[in-house]
Amino acid sequence: MMPPTSTDRPRERLARVPLAHLLDAEVLALVLGTGRPGQPVETLAESLLERHGGLGGLVARGLGELEAERGLGPTKAARLLAAAELGRRAAATPLVRGTPLRSSRDVEAVLGAQLAAEEVERVVVLPLDARHRARAVRTVAIGSVASCAVRPADVLRPVLREASIAFVMVHNHPSGDPSPSPDDVALTARVAEAAAVVGVRLLDHVILAREGTYSFLDAGVLPACRGRADDDG
Repeated sequence: MMPPTSTDRPRERLARVPLAHLLDAEVLALVLGTGRPGQPVETLAESLLERHGGLGGLVARGLGELEAERGLGPTKAARLLAAAELGRRAAATPLVRGTPLRSSRDVEAVLGAQLAAEEVERVVVLPLDARHRARAVRTVAIGSVASCAVRPADVLRPVLREASIAFVMVHNHPSGDPSPSPDDVALTARVAEAAAVVGVRLLDHVILAREGTYSFLDAGVLPACRGRADDDG
């Protein structure tokens, strides 16, 4: 096989055609960046895909397996898995921005399918504008099957960065049971208190799970949080 010319290489082709028009091997070559002695990156990418049955088989390998591949090593293996994870997260993240979130049902509608299926706990913050429209969706912590360590400062950081006056906190229970744990109750109280100090309002803390949804607001147990957001009308 003839080696690719400079104008045929993925980076140069990307300047002429949309990324979606590149072959899998070309996209993989862009992620890897360089090949190995005697093997251009394009050839390395093609051989990796052939040995692993395509992109799906390749990114399903563990970090240790990829590090052991000829031509990869720790840096390229980590880069490859990170690119795959970015794609997975982008595909899973709903287009929440601008969506009105006025009830736990609205939150469940936009995040329920994604978070309820997660195998580990994930804490998400939804900063809102004055009309309760989501300005962003931010993952602030990822934990284990049973727990996720998060501080009030982690929750409030994206809220303040988005200059929001109110927000909703959301997390999932991989166990399938949405009932709040004592730690969930304590975290909600700490976040509400910290929010009041900086003048923003925690509107709800929603727990999503396969067996249903729990809302601190709907249950009437959301801690009071007074601040400049009280008149966010």
